[in-house]
Amino acid sequence: MSKFHSDARAALDGILFDGMTIMAGGFGLCGIPENLITALRDSGTGDITAISNNAGVDDFGLGLLLQSRQIKKMISSYVGENKEFERQFLAGELELEFNPQGTLAERIRAGGAGIPGFYTKTGVGTLIADGKEHKDFDGETYIMETGLVADVALIKAWQGDREGNLVYRKTARNFNPMMATAGKITIAEVEQLVEVGDLDPDQIHTPGIFVQRIIQSEGLEKRIEQRTIRTKGE
Repeated sequence: MSKFHSDARAALDGILFDGMTIMAGGFGLCGIPENLITALRDSGTGDITAISNNAGVDDFGLGLLLQSRQIKKMISSYVGENKEFERQFLAGELELEFNPQGTLAERIRAGGAGIPGFYTKTGVGTLIADGKEHKDFDGETYIMETGLVADVALIKAWQGDREGNLVYRKTARNFNPMMATAGKITIAEVEQLVEVGDLDPDQIHTPGIFVQRIIQSEGLEKRIEQRTIRTKGE
């Protein structure tokens, strides 16, 4: 059966349900699955638990799903660029499970590797540690964090072939590779779709065994989250 689907809507067909958990790759607004997020919004699927490094911005990325009130809970690391997120959270309308960024990455990697939990020193003595198991190793205190998996992982790659082998580019390599392993179903959108055999095997970051569906991206905006420029002459 072919993994390639004609567009994001077709790739999501038959796998969405209210109350599902999704992972959305990328770092800030870099390397996010733009087409898939838009199609997920258009599907009307609700009560979503979203696992992502960030919450997008008010009118882009996961911010679209917050705007349409489709997300009930975020498991995230950095959420400072989204005022609608802030409003919903402070109003008690949105649940938040906050994670140190490295801990979030390792929770996703662990989930993809079938590791149910691990110990880390990060967060000991802070609110992050509240309610979590503490254990001492060699005189140092650690807290236990659990691995994360998702019903569907939505990821973005630079290149991919029709078997789902993927290559990421630069910052877009953050979070996407580990999320690809942690989804029960992983859907990738790629900027460049190539034929099987065109990718150098030594350069493949995610083997196709982890990817169930793939689409070619269209109409990408690739926004910059915080643009800092110099005036002429500086």
